[in-house]
Parts: sequence; C-alpha cells; structure tokens
Amino acid sequence: MTVRDILIHPDPRLKKVCAPVGDITPALQTLADDMLQTMYEAPGIGLAAPQVGELKRLLVMDCVKEEGAPPRPMVLFNPEVTWASDATNVYEEGCLSIPDQYADVERPAEVKVRWTDRDGQTQEEQFDGLWATCVQHEIDHLNGKLFIDYLKPLRRQMITRKMVKLKRERARL
Repeated sequence: MTVRDILIHPDPRLKKVCAPVGDITPALQTLADDMLQTMYEAPGIGLAAPQVGELKRLLVMDCVKEEGAPPRPMVLFNPEVTWASDATNVYEEGCLSIPDQYADVERPAEVKVRWTDRDGQTQEEQFDGLWATCVQHEIDHLNGKLFIDYLKPLRRQMITRKMVKLKRERARL
C-alpha cells in the first residue's frame, strides 16, 4: 500500500464532479487500499478519491473513535444517498484538503446510502451521528463540493486565502 499526496484547496480537481466507476478492477481495489492507508496516516476519518487526484466516485471512511475498538474501514464505490432524515445535526467539520480549518456544518442527522463494495457487491446501510456526517462530507467531494461551500462567503474567502498561503509555504520547502 502506498500513502498518496492529498491535494490542498484551492485545486481545480477538488471542484470537479467525479465519474462513476464501472467494474471493480484490481487497480481500483489498490486505489481504495492506498486511500485507506493515506486516510489513517493523515490521520482522518474519511477520504474521497478526488482528494488524491483521482476523479472517480470512490470514498473510504472509518469513524471508529473508541479507544481499543476494532477499526471499521469502509470502501464505497458510487455511493448515493437514497434517504435523508428531516432532523439535522451540526458537527464541527474539518477536511484533509483544508488542513487545520474547522467550521460548523448542518446536515441531515441520518442518511441511508447505497454503494458497491470492493468485491463488487451492492451494499446499503443507514448511518447516523459522525458516520452520517462523514459519508455526506465525502459524497460532497465526489460532487465537487467542499465543506467551506456551506459557509458565508467572507469566511470561505478567509480560509481559501490561508490555504493559498500554506501551499506557497509548502512549495518553498
């Protein structure tokens, strides 16, 4: 498994709508494995393919936070929300592509999601709490949307300017 570079906002690839994947090939399975490794290394709880420069409808996540609890790595190809609750939750969200920036985002509290797993099988599960927030955040990435797109323009611009500065500093290293 390979740890991949995570794109930092602003990057045009982070604003593109990703194409659905067809058959689950060994190359796609390797990409999923690399993404899980990259996510754990970061560390994060979710990662979408466009964040590593791959414009494919693929995300990985593992929201297990309890000390000593076994990890639950999930690989979702072509995920789609099939149902969302009217009730909402507000979570302070962050993003591996927007390091060290956090903001409250309101989303449906529960969602039902259908996807294809790494073995090509269709899966469906209802998520709540952090899992629901995470899967919606990552699906947004597949649609070219970032969590800062939910913020007021001034706050979004301020965060974007910080990211431009961060990218300049990293380029000098």
